[in-house]
Amino acid sequence: VKIIGVKILCKWQYILRMINSDKRLKHLGRIREKKDLVLTSKNQTERLTSPSSSYFNLNPFEVLQIDPEVTDEEIKKRFRQLSILVHADKNQDDADRAQKAFEAVDKAYKLLPDQEQKKRALDVIQAGKEYMEHTVKEREKQLKKEGKPTIVEEGDPELFKQAVYKQTMKLFAQLEIKRKEREAKEMHERKRQREEEIEAQEKVKREREWQKNFEESRDGGVDSWRNFQANTKGKKEKKNRTFLRPPKVKMEQRE
Repeated sequence: VKIIGVKILCKWQYILRMINSDKRLKHLGRIREKKDLVLTSKNQTERLTSPSSSYFNLNPFEVLQIDPEVTDEEIKKRFRQLSILVHADKNQDDADRAQKAFEAVDKAYKLLPDQEQKKRALDVIQAGKEYMEHTVKEREKQLKKEGKPTIVEEGDPELFKQAVYKQTMKLFAQLEIKRKEREAKEMHERKRQREEEIEAQEKVKREREWQKNFEESRDGGVDSWRNFQANTKGKKEKKNRTFLRPPKVKMEQRE
């Protein structure tokens, strides 16, 4: 389980570094403004299967390219739109990637009707926003304390939006790390319990075999002893009968 945990941690640490350096995030505003202009099969398949999709796809709202405030009807409409675009039948020249893209869209759509899952996703997004609001305030306080102009980069609405988006991706990635580590531990625990059950069953089996062999050996020894005693007693009785036989009486001859 330690090896599995280390592999998971390394993978997601790499993903977190990718989030920090992803050029896509620098142009987030323009990308999201033009999201309706890239509704082509090729562009959507590429978006949902690119290397960065491993963390972008953790956010169901990002997968469907919708805002968290949209209605259930709008979510359904968007799902139909995207699922048609990335369906393998419409992308037979790239069917494998199209299938992966479709699975990502389908997973996101199925997650949002679950109110618990949806709330969890909304909580992550809200946490990202609150974190950046707190960060901006703390930076402004520090600048004021130093006697400098209280102007921070994230004070710009568009840059703040990008920072929130970036922080949100980090939070989704961190939650995924914890989820995978928890799954690995649970899998290890189930394996350990199963091994213990098998060992216990084998132990019971061995004890039963030993008891069976012991009883058979004991019964065999008792029978042998009884046979030995019976044979010995018979020989003694035969010998005694021979010893106690009266002598023959000789008739006296008369002259």
